[in-house]
Amino acid sequence: MLGAYGPQAALIRFSIRFRGVVIALACVLLGYGLYTLLEAKYDVFPEFAPPQIAIQTEAPGLAPEQVEILVTQPLENVINGVPGLRTLQSSSIQGLSVITATFEPSSDIYRDRQIAGERLTEAAAQLPTGVAPPIMTPLTSSTSTVLVAGLSSQRRSLMDLRTIAEWTIRPRLLAVPGVAKIAVFGRDEKSIQVQVNSDALQRFGIGLNEILNAARHATGVRGGGFIDTANQRIVLQTEGQSLTPQQIAGTVLASAAGTSVTLGNVATVVEAPEPAIGAAAIDGRPGVLLYISEQYGANTLEVTRRLESAFAQLRPGLEQAGIVLHDDLFRPATFIDTATGNVRSSLLLGGALVIIVLFLFLFDFRSSAISVIAIPLSLLAALVILQRFDVTLNTMTLGGLAIAVGVVVDDAVVGVENILRRLRENKHLSEPHTVARVVLDACLEVRGAVVYATFAVVLVVLPIVALSGLAGRLFAPLGIAYALAVLASLFVALTVTPLWQ
Repeated sequence: MLGAYGPQAALIRFSIRFRGVVIALACVLLGYGLYTLLEAKYDVFPEFAPPQIAIQTEAPGLAPEQVEILVTQPLENVINGVPGLRTLQSSSIQGLSVITATFEPSSDIYRDRQIAGERLTEAAAQLPTGVAPPIMTPLTSSTSTVLVAGLSSQRRSLMDLRTIAEWTIRPRLLAVPGVAKIAVFGRDEKSIQVQVNSDALQRFGIGLNEILNAARHATGVRGGGFIDTANQRIVLQTEGQSLTPQQIAGTVLASAAGTSVTLGNVATVVEAPEPAIGAAAIDGRPGVLLYISEQYGANTLEVTRRLESAFAQLRPGLEQAGIVLHDDLFRPATFIDTATGNVRSSLLLGGALVIIVLFLFLFDFRSSAISVIAIPLSLLAALVILQRFDVTLNTMTLGGLAIAVGVVVDDAVVGVENILRRLRENKHLSEPHTVARVVLDACLEVRGAVVYATFAVVLVVLPIVALSGLAGRLFAPLGIAYALAVLASLFVALTVTPLWQ
């Protein structure tokens, strides 16, 4: 047996000869694994959605049929040539075109977005006049929504709440690292409306185009250019932008018979909500909701903590304005804490049961301790590898580690039990061998069985890892975590078990 060769035999000999090095490396792995566990990214589920790009194009005033023919179809023809495209779905409604492009699971989503963006830039010039350029929505994770918050008030109108949500809260939250986009839902979006009186138009002989141009010039900002002098260039800044309904109503449209016709003479200019296309309710009362989506690959727990910190800064000002902030209407981080907490409890409970069983059956403290060490070392080693490949800790990966708890000690137990048996036999020999010699022989004797059994267990989960489609993206991390933990237990058994001497 001492003459046996192979990488496993060399590893065992190294562990017996350099016990201090092996113990130091085990401590380093234990410390780094705990650090990785604390710094790991947590999420509800793995990234189960295939790479997707959503393209939205606004086409004000166009009917669904016109949107389909003039906007959606030309954009689909452009996107169809993007490499790696798997499916293309579209929806055309009044004034809006939505296209969803799905790519192969192995493709790089950032490269896909870059190629699609280049093609959309060229296609924007070919769209009809008045149609806005196509926009790719921000890249979000599979679960997308990281937090849902709301605003309600008994003193302020819905239009005030919507304005505060759009212009005060939304910019502050978009500055939080990890936030991809924020969708605001609620009625009464504030607008300045020019409600035209058709009789007055006819009386003064003014058309709608004149009113439209006058309103645009009154509310727009234009550069004044510059004047060059002998010594310097003077930049001109124009003033007079109309911001209130009263100022806009005073805009001059035309002059006739020594009098000026203003917008207020032919139309009523007021602040009023835009026509409602949806509504929101909080506890059965009208309010405003903010759906906050996280960036692709972001840490849900960390983003949630940052958002809650931002809400804590906004809350005093909102309360002073008579607005109630509801920052926990939907909080996926709570589910993550609960789910991962349950899995961690299962891990601890399973580990405790394994330890009790080992002590009862081996009935030797030292042997049981060496076997028990395989549990944290194997699981933490698998965790480090998962983090190196940027795999989040979620219910699936933690579940795979929990299932592996009862298996990771098997290799160590086989080796320790054989060492105990050989040591007992060695005591009855007329010329007993050294402990190191007996440990080496015992480890080499079972190394083949340990290796073959480990790979047999790993082969069991290969069908799960090989699943395709949604099931594969959802359950493959469970099988990968389980296989990594089992393979790590093999390495631990070949290095830590010989430390029995």
